[in-house]
Amino acid sequence: MDTRLIQLLVCPVCKGPLLRADDGHALVCRADRLAFPIRDGIPVMLENEALSLDAPTEPAPAPTAL
Repeated sequence: MDTRLIQLLVCPVCKGPLLRADDGHALVCRADRLAFPIRDGIPVMLENEALSLDAPTEPAPAPTAL
């Protein structure tokens, strides 16, 4: 994705700036802790498609019986 385009886009929730994720597959809003996916080179700027950065990325381990 073109860096100039990223500079024009803002978070649809807070209208704050977006940064490209390290892996390049999302645009991140630090204020809202949301990652908006980039699919086929097109950013999906829908709040309901955003991934929360507060959510665990791996499933929690199952509790073990004592």
